[in-house]
Amino acid sequence: MFSRAKEASLSKLSVISVVDDDASVRAAMNNLLRSRGCVVHTFGSAEEFLGSPQLNDTSCVIADVQMSAMNGIELLVNMRMRGYAAPYIVVTAFPDESVRTRALQAGANCFLTKPCSAPNLIACVDAALAGEGTMA
Repeated sequence: MFSRAKEASLSKLSVISVVDDDASVRAAMNNLLRSRGCVVHTFGSAEEFLGSPQLNDTSCVIADVQMSAMNGIELLVNMRMRGYAAPYIVVTAFPDESVRTRALQAGANCFLTKPCSAPNLIACVDAALAGEGTMA
């Protein structure tokens, strides 16, 4: 399914921060990414992530759009305004072209619809960590 080179690039002690208010989504992504050799930190809100020490160590962020208080796109904008350039993947159960456009314009590397397949998520993470361009 994936080449050994892609598997190797994912497992170079990449630190992935998953920000989603759904505990089952966090657990599923955590299990998938850990099985690929990544270090994973999960957060139930954007505010929890922004206040964590993992903010500075994160290689890539995966965040849900629909969260209370600060949504995933607002988190992305906030991070960019603070100077954090970590690759960013947006996931949503409510895909909408205007939301997708806003996410990509704000600097998201990838936009996925929930439930996202494991191969699609891994492909987005791998491309983001490799510094490749935007994947829609």
